[in-house]
Amino acid sequence: MTGIPFSRNHQQEDVLAASKQTANAASQEHEEFHDDIIYPAAIPFVLVHLAAFAAIWSGVTAGALVACVVLYVVRMFGVTAGYHRYFSHRTFKTSRVGQFLLAFLAQSSAQRGILWWAAKHRHHHKHSDTEEDIHSPRQRGFLYSHVGWIFKRDQTVTDLAAVPDLTKYPELVWLDRHPYVPATVLGFACFLLGGWSGLVVGFVWSTVLLYHGTFFINSLAHVHGNQRYVTGDDSRNNWWLAVITLGEGWHNNHHAYQRSTRQGFRWYEVDPTFYVLTVMAWVRLVSDLGAPPADVVHNERRLGRAVVEKVARQLAASFPVDAIAHRVHEAALQVQHMHPIDDARERRAHAVAELQHMHLPTTAEIRAAAERMLASTPSMDEIVARARDLIAELVTARVLPELAPG
Repeated sequence: MTGIPFSRNHQQEDVLAASKQTANAASQEHEEFHDDIIYPAAIPFVLVHLAAFAAIWSGVTAGALVACVVLYVVRMFGVTAGYHRYFSHRTFKTSRVGQFLLAFLAQSSAQRGILWWAAKHRHHHKHSDTEEDIHSPRQRGFLYSHVGWIFKRDQTVTDLAAVPDLTKYPELVWLDRHPYVPATVLGFACFLLGGWSGLVVGFVWSTVLLYHGTFFINSLAHVHGNQRYVTGDDSRNNWWLAVITLGEGWHNNHHAYQRSTRQGFRWYEVDPTFYVLTVMAWVRLVSDLGAPPADVVHNERRLGRAVVEKVARQLAASFPVDAIAHRVHEAALQVQHMHPIDDARERRAHAVAELQHMHLPTTAEIRAAAERMLASTPSMDEIVARARDLIAELVTARVLPELAPG
């Protein structure tokens, strides 16, 4: 193929080179992202969604719809009471037989093994909404936090070191190694009892709904809703998510006090999972249900040091540190021009500190920003003071090297 010949000047070559470099970088980023996803592992997940359309041929009977609703509710209880409140957080106790049955019910939702689920969830709480969080909408976006993370190469492996309290039970280890046995048994039973409609509508439809009901807590519950408590992350309370997930939508409550079996801290916060567990406690199927302390419920407990530090860093990051550093630097240069600053580092640091008082945001300004950004907390003074120190440290780190004698 021939084209119109032309000569390139240096500017054109630079532009073309830059464009090529940008394209290569974008291509590399695209490849890295897609290399991180195991597409064969995603095929069964996609097929289950496609199988839901088989209802066009199987038909939709009243019995199958009832089965769909019942299986959704019962298995959602397995997810919330089993996967989450028992195996991930150990908020109540049950017998070894009860533990196995709860694990079997949870895995009938086809959300992988009990050890895998608990290990991933504990990791999430340890690093909630930081770069290390495995499903943070803040860090990765909605779609990735909703479902994409499940198929990452490094997320298919169970971190057994995170669940030593569970790995000591051989029956739980066996279930984890055969994660889809319970769901397969349930699907086969639906087919035997309800035919193709029972399988497609009763089992497949409820399974798909379960997937997304659970995944909404990872995605939407960190985006939409309100925050009653300062937790250092984006967890939210969302009433309609609480309805469809049997109480899991009170997510900010949960992040504020993870050891509580009850996640609806107020009487009007509906929590069906807790209600069922309460009845089970009456008949001694479970025991020692955890409850949030009164000072937590009423938001009177001071935050731990780690949370104060995390929130203070988020607050400090909301201020234009580079712009502040630039103003301090310009002022320092003017002072240095009129009255040369001593070469000693300590004297230069002292001079910069004095200039910072003129340009750093005031405590009142930082507090105003904190009140806009955060829920009420008895640790507000600590957060504001630490945020101001962090801003000063960041500004100093940027300004001092530029004032160093050449």
